[in-house]
Amino acid sequence: MNAGAKDVLYKIRYFFIPYVFILCACLILKLLYTRAEIYFAVNGFHTNFLDSIQPYLTDIGDGLTVIVLAAILLLFSYRAAFLLITGYALTSLTAQMLKYCFDMPRPKAYFSDQLDKIHFVKGLYILTVHSFPSGHTVTAFSAAVVITYLLKNKSWGIVMLLVALTVGYSRMYLSQHFFEDVMAGSVIGVIITVAWLSYIDRKQVINSPRWNRGLLKRA
Repeated sequence: MNAGAKDVLYKIRYFFIPYVFILCACLILKLLYTRAEIYFAVNGFHTNFLDSIQPYLTDIGDGLTVIVLAAILLLFSYRAAFLLITGYALTSLTAQMLKYCFDMPRPKAYFSDQLDKIHFVKGLYILTVHSFPSGHTVTAFSAAVVITYLLKNKSWGIVMLLVALTVGYSRMYLSQHFFEDVMAGSVIGVIITVAWLSYIDRKQVINSPRWNRGLLKRA
């Protein structure tokens, strides 16, 4: 049973410490460059190979991916599945509420008069509304925090961070989101998930032997 936020942050330290440094670097970039400069810098770097794989990489942050993963975890640990799916539900709900509150245009709508300058991946449907924050990024970072928290080898947190960053980058590469959307999505995913784990995983019932079994490990 954890002792609160301090314990959670310690368990995800291999994820959280590098994340804080990366976030600070992103904030500095945001102070130095405009939205348009950052967007076109990312959009200007594209290859046929990246065009072919980015749509699949971005799906890692899809809610369906988390649901499937939670279903697999359910076979081995009710607690693990519960922490993952509730973390996803809480952060996703927060992201959706913010999307409708801010109602920000996505790149295709924001740069509607400059579409000839933008590279779009062929065959991909490009959204135009509810840009802020990036829901896929929220989901990816939330899941990365929970998985790092649950893994016995905490150094895998570095890998989880790289996966989450890959999802965030894919949202910009595919012109579905701005840099700010992704940055905010990561913060929402991390902070809310850490707060949730700090609260819910202190409950005795969550850490009972029954909850640490799964469908394949019945008494």
